[in-house]
Amino acid sequence: MTKKLTLTPLGMDGLQLMERHPILDSRGSLERIYCSEIFYSSGIAKAVAQINVTKTLFKGVVRGLHYQISPYSELKVVSCLKGKVFDVAVDLRKNSKTFLKWHAQELSEDNNKSLVIPEGFAHGFQALSDNCELLYFHTHSYAPGFEAGVNPMDVALSIDWPLPISDISNRDENLPHIDNKFIGLEI
Repeated sequence: MTKKLTLTPLGMDGLQLMERHPILDSRGSLERIYCSEIFYSSGIAKAVAQINVTKTLFKGVVRGLHYQISPYSELKVVSCLKGKVFDVAVDLRKNSKTFLKWHAQELSEDNNKSLVIPEGFAHGFQALSDNCELLYFHTHSYAPGFEAGVNPMDVALSIDWPLPISDISNRDENLPHIDNKFIGLEI
């Protein structure tokens, strides 16, 4: 029996690339998008608490960089169901070897890849095509009083967004920048 999912570490503690291996036949395909057994055997002993879908209409739009603070820190699994995105995870963990480093991964409806983003990372993306849909699995339910973010244009991060930013929400555009008072998140 072949594996339906594989997880590969990406050089930042806990950040992993998940690859789905679809079963194809003349009717179409079947893809496993989550498997607790595989996650638990890979050291991710977290239950899914919430599942969300975002739809982004236009190429160039940036969403994020968002995270939740303790005690509602969350692990996220992000998959692109339609279109193509430049998906970014930023390490905000205090005392991490990769503190303030970021990793970007192209996720698309065609490449069968997802990002597994651990607690203590901010997440955002840029739509690389019109009409993108992302599916999110979260290990904590949304907690409005514990949401936070980092400005996606912060020069301290220097994220190399691949396209000119065509739109961003007022909320995201006004997220704080990293300054010398930011010492990182306790996880």
